[in-house]
Amino acid sequence: MNALFAFLMLFPPPQAAAGTLTGAGATFPYPLYSKWIFEYEKLHPGTKINYQSIGSGGGIRQISERTVDFGASDAPMNDEQLGKAKGKLLHVPTTLGAVVLTYNLPDYKGELKLNSDVIAGIFLGDIKKWNDPKIAALNKGAKLPDTDIAVAHRSDGSGTTFVFVDYLSKVSPTWKQKVGASTSVNWPVGLGGKGNEGVTGLIKQTPGAIGYVELIYAVQNKLPIAQVKNKAGQYIMPSPKSVSSAAAATSAKMPEDMRVSITDADGKESYPISSFTYILLYDDQQDPAKGKTLVEFLWWATHDGQKFCEALGYATLPQPVVKMVEGKLKAVKAGGKPILASN
Repeated sequence: MNALFAFLMLFPPPQAAAGTLTGAGATFPYPLYSKWIFEYEKLHPGTKINYQSIGSGGGIRQISERTVDFGASDAPMNDEQLGKAKGKLLHVPTTLGAVVLTYNLPDYKGELKLNSDVIAGIFLGDIKKWNDPKIAALNKGAKLPDTDIAVAHRSDGSGTTFVFVDYLSKVSPTWKQKVGASTSVNWPVGLGGKGNEGVTGLIKQTPGAIGYVELIYAVQNKLPIAQVKNKAGQYIMPSPKSVSSAAAATSAKMPEDMRVSITDADGKESYPISSFTYILLYDDQQDPAKGKTLVEFLWWATHDGQKFCEALGYATLPQPVVKMVEGKLKAVKAGGKPILASN
C-alpha cells in the first residue's frame, strides 16, 4: 500500500493532474469559447472546463475576487479595477469580433445604412421614427416605415456595451458628455436584456426594435444587420475581414499590457465597432495543476484554436499579437516557476 501511495504521488493519473477549470464572463465570445472547450476536451479527456456566460462585468468581478480560475471580458480592466485584484492580472487577447446593429422591421426588405450621427441619435432618444429624415437621407429610395423605434440594450455589466459606447464616445461629443463609456451606463432610452442572448431575444419579439449584439448572435437568429459608415467614409458590413482590417493598424503597436481599443479605426475596409476580447488570469497561479491546464488551453486556443474563429464570425489574432500572447503565457508562474518553461 505504501509503495502504491508513493507511486501515485510521483505519477498522478491524468485526470487528477488536469482537474477542472472554472471561468466566467463575456457573452461576446461565448459561441467560440464553447466550441474551443468542446474541441479541447476531446483532445484532452482528463480536462473539464466550465465557462459561465454572465457578462464582462461579472467576469471581472469574479476573477478579481479569485472565485474562478479565469475571467473573460471584452472591456479591458482599468487601473482602478486592476488595483483591487488579489494579485497581478494579465490580459490575454483570444480573438476579435464585431458589435453589430441589428433590427426588426418585418416589412422592410432593403439594406440599411447608418452613420455615427444617426446611431447616437437613436440611442440618445433624439431619433424616434424609422422614417426620420436623418435615416432616410442615408437610405435614398428606401421605403422606411412610419414606425416607432424601440431601443434594446444590455441590462447587465457588459463588454459588448463597453465596445459599443466606446465607439459612440469617440464619434459623438454629445454621447461622451451625456452618457460616456463603461461596461454599464445610464441609458437615455430603451429596454434592457441580459447578455447578448437577452438583447437578441428582445429584438426578435419587438417589431421596430434595434439593438447591438455580437455578430454571431444576429447571424444565428437570422436578423438583418446594418452597414455602418467608418472613419474613411465607407459603409461597411461586419465580417472577420473588416474586423481584421480594424485591428491591423493597432496590432503592430499593441501596448505591453495588451489593453487596447480598436473602435473607429482607420482604414477603408475597417468595420468601426470592432474589438479584441480577453481572458483574464493571474500571473502567479495558486494551483500548479490548474495553472498548467489553463495556460496550455490558452496556448492551444490562440494557436490551433484560431482555425475555428471565422466560421463563427470572429477574426483570427494577428501574428504580432500571437507573439505577444506567447510571451505572456510563458511568463505565467506557479510556485515561482514558469509553467511553460519547456515550450
